[in-house]
Amino acid sequence: MTCKEILESNAVKYAEWCVLSDNDKVPRYVKKQCTAWLKIAYGQDENAYIDGKMFRLICSLLKVIIHPDVKRPMYYCLDRYAWLLIIASLCTKNKADDTLYYRTVLLEIARKNRKTFYAGVIFIIAMLTMERFGRTFSVAPDLKLSKELQEAIRKIIKSTPALDDGSIFKILRSEIRCIVTDSVYTPLAYSEDKMDGKLAHLFLADEAGCMDTYPVEAMRSSQIGIISRLGIIISTQYPKDNNALIAEIDTAKKTLDGFRKNKRYFALLYEPDDELIRDDGWQTDDRVLYQANPVSVDDKNIFDALVEKRMEAIFYESKRGNFLCKHCNIRYKDVGVESYVDILKVRECRREEDLTFWKGRRVWLGLDLSQTDDNTSVAMVTSDDEYIYAKVWGFIPADSVKKKSDKENVDYQKLIDEGACFACGDSVIDYSFVENFILSIEKTYGVQIELLGFDRYNAISTVQKLESAVNPITCVEIKQHSSVLHRPTKLLREKILQKLFVYDANELLEINFSNARCTEDTNLNKYVNKKKSTGKVDCVVSLINALFLCQNEMENKSWSAQVF
Repeated sequence: MTCKEILESNAVKYAEWCVLSDNDKVPRYVKKQCTAWLKIAYGQDENAYIDGKMFRLICSLLKVIIHPDVKRPMYYCLDRYAWLLIIASLCTKNKADDTLYYRTVLLEIARKNRKTFYAGVIFIIAMLTMERFGRTFSVAPDLKLSKELQEAIRKIIKSTPALDDGSIFKILRSEIRCIVTDSVYTPLAYSEDKMDGKLAHLFLADEAGCMDTYPVEAMRSSQIGIISRLGIIISTQYPKDNNALIAEIDTAKKTLDGFRKNKRYFALLYEPDDELIRDDGWQTDDRVLYQANPVSVDDKNIFDALVEKRMEAIFYESKRGNFLCKHCNIRYKDVGVESYVDILKVRECRREEDLTFWKGRRVWLGLDLSQTDDNTSVAMVTSDDEYIYAKVWGFIPADSVKKKSDKENVDYQKLIDEGACFACGDSVIDYSFVENFILSIEKTYGVQIELLGFDRYNAISTVQKLESAVNPITCVEIKQHSSVLHRPTKLLREKILQKLFVYDANELLEINFSNARCTEDTNLNKYVNKKKSTGKVDCVVSLINALFLCQNEMENKSWSAQVF
């Protein structure tokens, strides 16, 4: 049963404010996380609950801990989002074993929102309340940055008489010790320290946007044998294409979108919604500032300073990158890497499978035949009036189902059971299975295959078999280059946004869309870039290959129902 104190807490009040339908000062994924956490706070979640005893203990500690700048108890001067961050991190417990429910807490937030300071508050509370002999670490690109957390902790302790008498904490040059629990905090530098061999009950990865994934994964590996563990990852955006923050944001979004089985991931993603930043919307829409800077909602001085910086970024291109990345959480990219299409827009185009629809249709197929131990995909498309209809299948090696599920955080067995994916072969894909599947499509779905588009890589043998079969399929090589793929890539995105694209329900296709990232070449041609994408995109690639052929047919003839 949920206690009244929790329901009336600042954490719950802030979460309830976030999810208000008319509140556009909070970005989409923060609303999603607040909705999920409120279910726990209301006592409606079957796996997690809010620990009332820990909640009261934390509130008591916050009334003792003094804010070093305003000289008042922390309880009375925390920013609203900080309440949610602290209570969700330390009070949300797993019903099965009463350990911390969230294993990872991700905070993507713009500069000057006091993110490192609040991480320091969490560390102090955690060191005072954790089991004996706990070890905590911060990791950052260099020691100076890593010690920012150490300095925040030191300032808070030195400003709090109850903690600064030498009986609670001992501050040393290389570490901070909590005498009460025999716990130790140590700052580590990615550039100088080896991350392996540590045992981290709690770790903070600061400015993850300018590190690769190694420090975070090394810390996580150290926690495997620890039952109650927590990793905190905080950062603003960085212009780098390859960094730990991108991977973590992707994991967080897939969790909130319902793609991941493991829900023990809490994320506050303060980044502006996509529709606000299109067509240079960041230059005029104040919601961009509010959504990236939650403190600015309540602090007019910070908001006014951001407006001033925005004006400078508009007039001076040299200041634009820093403003967009650091104060708006918008990655400023010279080469144009961006998400292909909003997964929520894609999902609006989904329908339940209707096999009768396909009977009698002229269709075009697309094939993305990858390496023998990787994913392969086949897509089928047709057109009717202004609509594009699609059905897509995936193929993976049978012996790799569990391995790939764990590695990619995708439940491939569930997708196989749903018919969206097929396991064939053993440790490598059985190409003959894929070939026989393609050759059976006409009979299974009652369609007439016009053409099959393929990428030459790894596909020559399969294409020869398809073209020499008893009922041969004409195959067309599609050069995988931006100059060729730009048109179908653009058309597919436009049809999705116009809700003129329809696909049979397929979670694998949706996951691939959420992974897909676009690259823009020097001629402003856009295409889905496998290397820049954050996971498998073979279903999207095969779909674009099929649409390339269908588009050529549509442009040679007027839009009409493709029925023979």
